[in-house]
Amino acid sequence: MRYRELGRTGLTVSEIGYGAWGLGQGAWVGADDDSGVRALHRALELGVNFIDTARGYDRSERVVGRALKEFPGGGDGVYVATKAGPRVPVPLESSGLDVTETFPGWHLRESVETSLRELDRDHVDLLQLHTWEDEWTGRGDLLETVDALKQEGKIRFFGISVKDHQPDNVLNVLRTGVLDTVQVIYNIFEQAPSDTLLPACEEYGVGVIGRVVLDEGALTGSVRSGVTFPEGDWRNWYFREDRPAQVEKRVDALLVDLGIPVEELPSTALRFALAGPAVSTVIVGMRSLTNVERNAAVAEELPLSPEQLGLLARHRWQKNFYS
Repeated sequence: MRYRELGRTGLTVSEIGYGAWGLGQGAWVGADDDSGVRALHRALELGVNFIDTARGYDRSERVVGRALKEFPGGGDGVYVATKAGPRVPVPLESSGLDVTETFPGWHLRESVETSLRELDRDHVDLLQLHTWEDEWTGRGDLLETVDALKQEGKIRFFGISVKDHQPDNVLNVLRTGVLDTVQVIYNIFEQAPSDTLLPACEEYGVGVIGRVVLDEGALTGSVRSGVTFPEGDWRNWYFREDRPAQVEKRVDALLVDLGIPVEELPSTALRFALAGPAVSTVIVGMRSLTNVERNAAVAEELPLSPEQLGLLARHRWQKNFYS
């Protein structure tokens, strides 16, 4: 495993991080606590030392906490990030809500304390907001609460997970210097963060956590016309109607352009995201031992060449399957 600095935090994190949404057993069907613990243990054995979870991921924090408690050393040296969701629902479009409604200080504190109980830990290394609108910058008692939680030793660093496909919706608060990290969708199709956000993070020393780097499975080559998912799995909605056919066409063109077999696509997608400026780690959902080992093996591969990155730049695709 290779490691990188997480912005200016002083933390050194694995290039491949563990995205723990799928361990929650809510939106992603087919996991259970025991298999989740086994997958996370294997990731830690292979050198993964950064785990990303959230209050909104059903049982995820509890499974992560159990896995760390049962791992040799109690997960010493493993960094845990979680997210606090807003007090009221926030849509993808501009909500018109005020930060005093979405993230009042008392709500943020309550969320952190609940996360600590679920994780069975006395602190989290990184607290992130699970959504953000840049109009909220400088308002409410949010940052005062963040500072207080740091002083109490309950959180170490603070960041924001940016709204889906809205990478510029964090630039104002980023430039105030209060953020340690930004989490953003960044993959071969979704390249918009490289326009402004990633260079700004590099300039301000803000660590970037790349998410959805495999585009919910689209960039593994497994999403094609006629694909099916378990009943109740949220991917039935994400890849609804003709979307699998759209993905298949785009992926086939990408493979032809690069001259690679489909088996090399996941590795290529991970290495693409890791080539982004200021990217410290990419978090990947890995519920099976096979996927854990496949993704961790990227550390043994060479970075993509400038020529390969140039080819992939042509496969930028402005889509938003979350709407």
